[in-house]
Amino acid sequence: MIRDPETLEALLDSVRRFVRERLVPAENEVSETDEIPEAIVQEMRNLGLFGMTIPEKFGGLELTMEEECRVLLELCQTAPAFRSIIGTTVGIGSQGILMDGTPEQQAEWLPKLATGEVIASFALTEPEAGSDAASLRTTAIRDGDHYIVNGTKRYITNAPHAGMFTLMARTNPQDKGAGGVSSFIVDAKTPGISFGKYDKKMGQRGAHTCDVIFDNVKVPAGNLIGLQEGRGFKTAMKVLEKGRIHIAAVAVGVAKRILRDALQYALERKQFGQPISDFQLVQAMLADSQAELYAAECMTLDAARRRDDGHNVSTEASCAKMFATEMCGRVADRAVQILGGAGYMAEYGIERFYRDVRLFRLYEGTTQIQQIIIARNMVREARNA
Repeated sequence: MIRDPETLEALLDSVRRFVRERLVPAENEVSETDEIPEAIVQEMRNLGLFGMTIPEKFGGLELTMEEECRVLLELCQTAPAFRSIIGTTVGIGSQGILMDGTPEQQAEWLPKLATGEVIASFALTEPEAGSDAASLRTTAIRDGDHYIVNGTKRYITNAPHAGMFTLMARTNPQDKGAGGVSSFIVDAKTPGISFGKYDKKMGQRGAHTCDVIFDNVKVPAGNLIGLQEGRGFKTAMKVLEKGRIHIAAVAVGVAKRILRDALQYALERKQFGQPISDFQLVQAMLADSQAELYAAECMTLDAARRRDDGHNVSTEASCAKMFATEMCGRVADRAVQILGGAGYMAEYGIERFYRDVRLFRLYEGTTQIQQIIIARNMVREARNA
């Protein structure tokens, strides 16, 4: 759903210019230093990118799902690390508070998240709980007016920069399933929180993850999201469902950039006296990539519109996330092939994208988790028909 086409187009123009003039020229610097320049982060704040999904009354842009996707299609035509610095605030870090938080919780935290004054992070994954999120072991035990939190979270994006965590922890140790999990807002400066070393990853330099250790951390009872225990897993699943459409749009945006670079190379590179873009086998790789990219973009925008219209999009979100992220991996692989030896060299950037996009098929639920969700929904609907 697009509310005001003229306003949205103005935002998209600003994002396109920002990507072209600021982000693309900084890609090599970020790759070499593993840091996003603070000046660029501040420009993201000034553009309102940290508050894309936060209501206007809290200082955000309050974009619909379709509008958010269209912004991401432009913003992500550069190194994925730039999107990552805002991604946990725009998505899984803030949306739990927006969806299930109390008015007081929303009023306290959402304005600071919308401006980027505070960066949010989503603390769900653990050493023994990844795809099986319901089996998490981090505990939050009520003690008077506080909960005492103990446990370790793993691969937490933006944890080193976070001002707050949306934390999933088990408030009922007797309930080993999803019903024992609750969600909390945790100030990152709370005593007892410590961090592991930055993870050394295959790609996405500039996007930082690390372990977050909670050692007898006292969290005020008023920071229990929604002030109800046992709702944390449901909150997490709602947040992740929206996040899957978000990641699908990210994958489409990056694939657009990769394919554009591959096509430009094919037009310029000559073999046997002619551009390699004239060779039918190269054309086949370009065509396959364009067709899959078009399909993924259509799926993503359709899922976004359905969500904006109030439909249950569990299946559509998983379909879009699965197809778009797998598509992006195939496009990156073909791009390396089109560039040949140059595709394997760092100076051309394609090998960096090839490594960066591999993560898309893992986070917000692996491809295999999406397959399970889709199939289970199909079976459930068939049995209830």
